[in-house]
Amino acid sequence: MAAALLEVRDLTRRFGGVVAVDAVSIEVGGGAIAGLIGPNGAGKTTLFNLVTGLYRPDSGDVLLEGESIVRLPVHEIARRGVGRTFQAGRLFTSMTVLENVELAAPDRAGALELLDYVGLGTAAQRRAADFPFAAQKRVELARALARRPKLLLLDEPASGLNHEEVEGLGALIRRIRDDFATTVLLVEHHMNLVMGISDVVHVLDFGRKIACGAPRDVCSDPKVIEAYLGEEPSDAAA
Repeated sequence: MAAALLEVRDLTRRFGGVVAVDAVSIEVGGGAIAGLIGPNGAGKTTLFNLVTGLYRPDSGDVLLEGESIVRLPVHEIARRGVGRTFQAGRLFTSMTVLENVELAAPDRAGALELLDYVGLGTAAQRRAADFPFAAQKRVELARALARRPKLLLLDEPASGLNHEEVEGLGALIRRIRDDFATTVLLVEHHMNLVMGISDVVHVLDFGRKIACGAPRDVCSDPKVIEAYLGEEPSDAAA
């Protein structure tokens, strides 16, 4: 097993009386695709925001290649090789898709190359607002890749995609992992995607980690089934 690129150690974050992330520890090996799943409100996006510096933890640590990044500003964490996309999207919709990617790319040629990579090179001069939400997510992905991140955090990348598009996204994520020699941590509600491409899956529920393992093992874990279905699986359950 590859050495851990990302280590989250006993990370806790409270918002008033709500413990959004409760002493969570996870490791993601270098070159892996790791899934992070859980019901709505489980703390997944909060964990992403802690790793990327948008939030500060109340306690715990985040290590990238063995070095703590938990107190660094957002731009420094990005400079050290952490890229991400956002669940709701963060494009400048009045700008062209090329201009959006140029914000992070070293030059225009690099930005065009990345748009080609995600299948949008021929539409580089169109405004981001002219694209459906699914295509906007590909633009955001191209922008996240512009700095060649060591760790790529993808927050709900399959949102708004149809079945065929989800299959294409799975293939693209695998290709990104290989072509960019990056490590991927994926938050996603689309279980077929997560279980189909992940090497390991971490499961959160009410801010706590309740399971971790290979996709097949996680799918059959009674704690995971209970978290998603709200009841214990019976012996007769299929």
